[in-house]
Amino acid sequence: MEIRLATVDDAQSIYDIEQQSFSVPWSLESVLAELEGADNKLYMVICEDEHIVGYAGAWLVYDEGQITNIAILPSARGKGYGSKLTKELIEECLNRGMHEIFLEVRISNLPALAMYRNLGFTVKGIRKEYYSEPKEDAYIMSLVSEEIE
Repeated sequence: MEIRLATVDDAQSIYDIEQQSFSVPWSLESVLAELEGADNKLYMVICEDEHIVGYAGAWLVYDEGQITNIAILPSARGKGYGSKLTKELIEECLNRGMHEIFLEVRISNLPALAMYRNLGFTVKGIRKEYYSEPKEDAYIMSLVSEEIE
């Protein structure tokens, strides 16, 4: 298992994971736009036997990180990869000067909620009908750097 920064060459693999993970996945063009050279974006991949099995990303704005997506291939779930990848993403956000990290998560996504809570995130609010297909509210969660052990 290896975790590394994502590159433009990883776009197709990330796109494939998007297709298998989300009801409204990003287009390949959107994935490429996220990976192309902006200093305010951070994407990481997790590899198993040299194949990308998951990715995570964040936008970095002033001293806040906004996690965009975290996804693991269905065939690689249940191995702790999501937690390991998210920990690495958090660490890299902190190394780049972020003091608080935010994310949105479907209120029905119990495995993700448990993982985020175990990593120290707390619920700060609700975004009504944030998700489509199906429509669902999202919890707004955050992690403050001073609260990380």
